[in-house]
Order: sequence, then C-alpha cells, then structure tokens
Amino acid sequence: MGHLDHAAFGWLTPVLSYAMACVGAALGLRCTVRALGATGRSRRNWLITAASAIGTGIWTMHFVAMLGFRVSGTEIRYDVAPTVLSLLVAMIVVCAGVFAVGYGRDRTRALLLGGLTTGLGVASMHYLGMAAVRLHGDVTYDPVLVGLSVLIAVVAATAALWAALNIKAPAAVTVASLVMGAAVSSMHYTGMLAVRVRVTPAGDALPGATAMQFVFPLAVGLGSYLFLTSAFVALSPTAGEREASASAQRPVETAAR
Repeated sequence: MGHLDHAAFGWLTPVLSYAMACVGAALGLRCTVRALGATGRSRRNWLITAASAIGTGIWTMHFVAMLGFRVSGTEIRYDVAPTVLSLLVAMIVVCAGVFAVGYGRDRTRALLLGGLTTGLGVASMHYLGMAAVRLHGDVTYDPVLVGLSVLIAVVAATAALWAALNIKAPAAVTVASLVMGAAVSSMHYTGMLAVRVRVTPAGDALPGATAMQFVFPLAVGLGSYLFLTSAFVALSPTAGEREASASAQRPVETAAR
C-alpha cells in the first residue's frame, strides 16, 4: 500500500481550498437571495450566476486540495477529459438544484429535491475528479466512508439552500457560507480518507497532465472568476436599494413638473 499524504504543502492547501469553498458559497447565497427578490429574466440570470458560483467554488476547492495530494512510490497525473467533465457536472447539477429552489412553489419539497440533487452533484463531481487521477497502482475506496461523504454532501447542500431561502442579512450569509465551506471541505477530506492505493512500481510514463500543468492554472482562472463576480455582486444594487432610489426620484420628478 502506498502512503497517502493529503497535505503535502502543510496547511496551505487545506486553508486555501476552504477559502475557495467559502467564497463560492457566499457568492451563491447572495445571488440566490437576489434571485428570490427578482422576476422573469433577472431571476433566471441570478440563479445561473448562483449555480456557477457554487459549482465553481466546490470544484476549485476540490482541486486546490488535490494539489497537496501525494502517494509514495508513484507520481500523479490527471486525465484532462474527466477533470473538465467533473466541472461541467458540478455546474449542471448545482444549477438544477438552485433552479428547483428558485422556481419551486412548495418550498419544503423544492428544498429537499434541490438539496438531494445538489448534494449528489457535489459527490459526483468529487468522484469524477478522483476518476481523473492517473498513478502507478490501483485505487480502491472504503464504501462506508464513501457513503458518509455523500451524506455530508447532501446535508451540506440542503443546509446551504435552506440558508438561501431563509437568511437575508449579509452577516448571516457570511456565517452560513463559513459553515457551508466547512461542510464541503469535510465532504472532500472524508472522501479522501476512503481512498486506498496499492502502488505497482512501473517505468512507463503516466498519461495526462501534472497538477501544475493543468489543474493549477484552471483553478487560478476559476478562482479569479469567483472574485470578479463577487465584486460585481457587491457593487450591484439590491432590489431594496433600487426601490429606495426610485422612491427618492419620484418627488424630484413631481416637483419639476
């Protein structure tokens, strides 16, 4: 069995990955709050932004954490196609869950359906990402820990969507995003604890790209997207602010007439 190191760079990758999960969760929650206060095309656009933020945050969290993953006796590479597929799955399934909440008439049913869908999407993203790992050996999983990681993903997703429906204050959203980030990180590392690797030494070159060749640049790009989108959302006026601005303009227009 190869020795697995989940934090080859010390606390750097766990802390940075947790930060990315929190940013994605906070942005997703804020966008969902904006969506619930909007109608028509505006609601749809906010929900798409929310889904992309949550999906991007989760995917970036996973692969930033994977930068610290090492197995003694073998190098690690990543197959590009499954890695990109894991990102698409995260986006699409999270989008389905967010839309279920954003357009569902029965809030409780929509929350349960959205939480289940989103949680299974998070878990699918994680294990698709792991399927992209290429190393000299065989990878197996502890089924109990795999089941626990999936359960954590579903509970975390349901809690995040509940927060989006019920928490409006920025401070409360911040706390909720910190909790969501911790839950996503817990799901990731629980899933990683399930990994067992039997190394088979070989001289053949592994297919795929190294983490620094592919995963790191993509994670940096997606992280930049999160921070830029966060700035846009922070500067975008809320529905309440737009109404207040419109109310302030009405007396001025009346006086001018």
